[in-house]
Amino acid sequence: MRGQRGFIAEVRSQTTTMRVGFGEILHLLERCRSMRELKKIHGLMITTSLIRDIISLSRLVDFCANSDSGDPGYAALVFLQIDRPSVYIWNSLIKGSSNGKNPDDALSMYRKMQRRGYSPDHFTFPFVLKACALINDRNYGMCVHDRIVKTGFESDLYASISLIHMYASCTDMEASEKLFEKIPKWNVVSWTTLIAGYVNNNQAGKAVNVFKEMELQGVQPNEITMVNVLVACAQARDLETGRWVHQRVRQSDSNVILSTAIVDMYAKCGYLKVARDLFDKMPRRNVVAWNSMIGAYNQYDRSHEALSLFADMQNARLTPDETTLLSVLGACAHHGTLCLGQGIHAYIEKTHIGTDVVIGTSLMNMYAKTGETQSSLQIFNGLQKKDVTAWTSMIIGLAMHGRGGEALKLFKEMQRDKDVKPDHITFIGVLCACSHAGLVNEGQELFHSMSIVYGIAPTVQHYGCMVDLLSRAGHLTEAERLVESMPIEPNISIWGALLNGCEVHNNVNLADRVGNHILQLKPHGGGVYVLLFNIYAKAGRWQAVEMAREVMKLKGIEKTHGCSYIEEKSLTI
Repeated sequence: MRGQRGFIAEVRSQTTTMRVGFGEILHLLERCRSMRELKKIHGLMITTSLIRDIISLSRLVDFCANSDSGDPGYAALVFLQIDRPSVYIWNSLIKGSSNGKNPDDALSMYRKMQRRGYSPDHFTFPFVLKACALINDRNYGMCVHDRIVKTGFESDLYASISLIHMYASCTDMEASEKLFEKIPKWNVVSWTTLIAGYVNNNQAGKAVNVFKEMELQGVQPNEITMVNVLVACAQARDLETGRWVHQRVRQSDSNVILSTAIVDMYAKCGYLKVARDLFDKMPRRNVVAWNSMIGAYNQYDRSHEALSLFADMQNARLTPDETTLLSVLGACAHHGTLCLGQGIHAYIEKTHIGTDVVIGTSLMNMYAKTGETQSSLQIFNGLQKKDVTAWTSMIIGLAMHGRGGEALKLFKEMQRDKDVKPDHITFIGVLCACSHAGLVNEGQELFHSMSIVYGIAPTVQHYGCMVDLLSRAGHLTEAERLVESMPIEPNISIWGALLNGCEVHNNVNLADRVGNHILQLKPHGGGVYVLLFNIYAKAGRWQAVEMAREVMKLKGIEKTHGCSYIEEKSLTI
């Protein structure tokens, strides 16, 4: 506060004496830290006629457009009053727009710059290409690329790197690769940009290979390179390379981003104990580090540990973000922790955190899986915009609670939505709904419409739903024919669905045939053997029951025990 008062007093002193020149204005602009101070300087420039000095104006516009405490709107107003703005001023405004909330404004400013007869320089193109990358406008990026070639800036290293980043952001890695090969001298930034491009386009294997090539070329990676390679190792579940990168990193404890990437790599590769040990040793942990560990526990169905770690995060007084809440809602759904899920719902409504459809879908899943289907429907109906995931989640939620008719009605509503097309998961939910509701004809029609209407090839899960539908309804011969005609090798779930139908409808002969197929697959669980026990016991074939038990003993398979639990104590938020 004292520093700001001193600064304003200095400006007043200069204004009073009017002994101010170019040097004094630049000195004041360098010391400027707020818009209040800047407006004082602007006033001083007007009263001393230095408002016409292009260098001072350039510094003033740059502060407004690109400083954290600046005001882009004020920069635009100042710009309108400049008769002949310099290329530096144009670049400042383009840069500010490319870093702001509306990157489209950067492209608009770039067009205006050229219409007024100004030629962009090597500083202009990286800012414009960054805007193209942010809005995924490959076509405009190609136009900028043409301009770079025509003006002779293609050999400029940072223009080339910006082009690589732009094409990678627009999912054109082939163009990025070609540009990379043309760079006369590769530096760590160009290598890292290409690696990051592969990572962001889910080509983790290529990212790791490029990193290894970079090592062979003797280019020293920086921390950003290492973070991207660790992310690639996490995506590819490449523990060996991840460990090698971890060993190469020295003093990573001081860098929270690098430490988090290491924890995330071990967690994604399934080494949760190693990840947790490293996490606990981190001297500083940001929200991203907590999210990595909570998300990993949730991913590997260790929901209790995910919820316990979330409680630790609350005790550490860290504010959860959208990613945290999505992971915790998933853990609540898996663990059946309704009270905590309701608490998070209340927190979301209070803070308005997260995107409507993503958070809404996660809440729908949580309520559906904890038995609160009506609450799930209320959230679904309240969504302003529904994507395919939201529709599918609600259809599956209704299906799993035996409300097949409502699920099919919802699917028909989805088909009327021109902005949404059902995917293969949607059809799994719809076919399950038909199975639980006994709607054989409807299920068969939907199964055939998958490929005919929507071009979706049925997977083993879709065949499993159809076998279950036919078996439950007593169409065992038709179900067996469907299994035999499958273009995919039937798995244990499909044979199990058919065997379940044999038990319901007392078809021992078919159960014998299905049992032989199941034994060839060498199942590890005891569920199918229990079904065989029940079928043979109902038919009075006690010798077959004993034989099935002997097979279980020889293979060391134990009967799965049923269990239930209640939510005794819940975490709060």
